[in-house]
Amino acid sequence: MLSSSSTTVKNLPLKRRLCFLLKLVCFVSSVLIFCEFLIYYVVIFQCQWPDVKGGAHMKEKETSASVLKAIILADTHLLGEIKGHWLDKLRREWQMERSFQAALWLLQPDIVFILGDVFDEGKWSSPQAWADDVGRFRKMFRYPVSTELVVIAGNHDIGFHYEMTTYKVNRFEKVFNFTSGKLITRKGINFVLVNSVAMEGDGCAVCRTSEAKLVALSHKLNCSQQKPNHSNKRCSDVEKLPASEPILLQHYPLYRKSDAECSGEDSAPPEEKNIPFKEKYDVLSQEASQKLLWWFQPRLILSGHTHSACEVLHAGKIPEISVPSFSWRNRNNPSFIMGSITPTDFSLQKCFLPFESRVFTIYCAAGALLVILVLAHVQLLTPPFYFAQRLISKHKAV
Repeated sequence: MLSSSSTTVKNLPLKRRLCFLLKLVCFVSSVLIFCEFLIYYVVIFQCQWPDVKGGAHMKEKETSASVLKAIILADTHLLGEIKGHWLDKLRREWQMERSFQAALWLLQPDIVFILGDVFDEGKWSSPQAWADDVGRFRKMFRYPVSTELVVIAGNHDIGFHYEMTTYKVNRFEKVFNFTSGKLITRKGINFVLVNSVAMEGDGCAVCRTSEAKLVALSHKLNCSQQKPNHSNKRCSDVEKLPASEPILLQHYPLYRKSDAECSGEDSAPPEEKNIPFKEKYDVLSQEASQKLLWWFQPRLILSGHTHSACEVLHAGKIPEISVPSFSWRNRNNPSFIMGSITPTDFSLQKCFLPFESRVFTIYCAAGALLVILVLAHVQLLTPPFYFAQRLISKHKAV
């Protein structure tokens, strides 16, 4: 009987240590699960689809049937084999994958647009590296059959104009079914896809083909809208399209001097706002910008490339939204645009993703608490409860 009691006493500290270790594992696991998985759902759950003007006067069924729900993001910059460190790739791609999948599950959009620079090294990647990058992209940005994905070419996908070749353009088009001057019509809404890298205006082969398609599409759209400068005779043999004014989707923004007039928490940093933009590099040239405005007279322009948010008005009436980067590698507060669009109107709302600085703060706080608990357990740090208890005991003894 005595030996049994002594064995129980000896095993008690071991059981306590195992119990404490189990609690630590549960604590660490909970922090990891929240910061690496649940936080994306918690943050994106707070985003709501914006209401379109006049939507309140329509019946619920009519509204859901006529409104196109679109998510617009840009500049994912999936790292390649040359510049991408494996840990950086692992971290950034996990963040984007979890954010994208959470957004699809919670928001259930009809269509998703990615406005270029999908890859970081597409402009110089080898065929094998390209295939590897495409495979990772398809895994990260997988989507259900109820959602459509449309991807625009950016300068990091096919190269700046001086790096762009027919091979690179065809390679991108084959994977993403993208063609400059392509029209996508959904629920009576016209979207025009523009390869802005090919808007150099120097008559290169890719540029000539791209501009010719845009001019032909402009003619179709203008005929469908019965523009005064298009006679019935010129439009007699033209295929009629929905009369909705188009929305332009492209990578480069239209020409603007700088980001000096941009505002908002995700606009360019103050030290960068007044840096002049270089035409055909940071933004389209003035000539190319005027061409696009004249050809299509769009009701909205959506672009990326700058990695920062900006909203400008062209010709005093045509809004352009520059969509910030979707990657935490480019900014602390990535976001995407949620658009409720009808053939005659649209409403946009920004949805911010988890701030990386806040995730880091959670990890630091959890780490500090973990250290305190361990030190207290091994009695290198006396817990406040025991400290108070000892003070009371000493007071009674006196």
